[in-house]
Amino acid sequence: MSRSLIRFCLFATVLMCAAATSMAQQIQGDVRYAENNQPAPRVTIACDGTGGNLIQMTDDRGKFFFRVSPGHYTCYIHIPGYQTEQMSADLTDTNSNEYFPFKLKRDSSSPRPTTGPALAAIDASVPEAARKEFEKGEALIASGKKDDLLEASKHYEKAVAVEPKFLQAQLRLGTTYMDLQQWDKAEAALHQAIQIDPKAANPHLALGDLYWQQKKGPEAEKALLEGLAIEDRSWQGHFSLARVYWDMAVKTKDQSQMMPILEKAYAEVKKTLELNPEHAGAHLLKGNLLMKGRRAADAVVEFEEYLRLEPKGAMSDQTRAYVEKIKKALAESGNKP
Repeated sequence: MSRSLIRFCLFATVLMCAAATSMAQQIQGDVRYAENNQPAPRVTIACDGTGGNLIQMTDDRGKFFFRVSPGHYTCYIHIPGYQTEQMSADLTDTNSNEYFPFKLKRDSSSPRPTTGPALAAIDASVPEAARKEFEKGEALIASGKKDDLLEASKHYEKAVAVEPKFLQAQLRLGTTYMDLQQWDKAEAALHQAIQIDPKAANPHLALGDLYWQQKKGPEAEKALLEGLAIEDRSWQGHFSLARVYWDMAVKTKDQSQMMPILEKAYAEVKKTLELNPEHAGAHLLKGNLLMKGRRAADAVVEFEEYLRLEPKGAMSDQTRAYVEKIKKALAESGNKP
């Protein structure tokens, strides 16, 4: 590799992310509040069918993705205060996929779900007073306004004060504190959610993300591995772990120690892309990792996929200019991307 390309490898350390590739059977979609069309982040969605019962949370943009085996599947969403929503699909051929655009509609009666995997546990024993406080918090989150986050946290606090074992409220309280950057409160709330149900993956994964945001690599790794041990098909968890390893690697000055960490990061980002082919940031991170491995031509493919998926993303302009420099250097060295 030419010296110019080696210099570009150093630039890769500033390109950071969120991700995807392409697989066979896929169920993906997004969840929005019908009243204002705002994304519904961190909403639990369950997918039940031939390949088993899968449960995950939507990402910060309200998007979700399941990789499944051929068969029939039904996806369910239920949160207190909103109608239970479900969509079904038959994925029978080798390249079939489905996109579910969920719209959450308010339901003043807030009936408990009667169908769907693991949904009855969401609010089956929650007192009415706690449920109402949770609904108020959800309504504020649905507004999409950052100014409403603090008020929403107060309602979640009241919900868990009424019912300390209200897992969804405790988890939402923790992630809302994270959005407010109230790290100590967020950590305490997520630890409490783990105590309520140690076998629930999402509190572990959220705690790992919290530690990553605080640049606490070992703590983040531990929490994420615990969450993935419960639910290994969480692309969010694998992507978060890949970012943790990337950060660890770029902070390591010893090359012999750096390479094994980069290999771990590559394995996790590869798993992310296997599980979720439509998440742009993993392509960006994979490109960075390939540049670290001096595979510039392969890195260009990943960077261009990131740009295709997120042409106006936070790192798009920088990545676009970077790709042009790499291509120019490859051409000068007699290689083609």
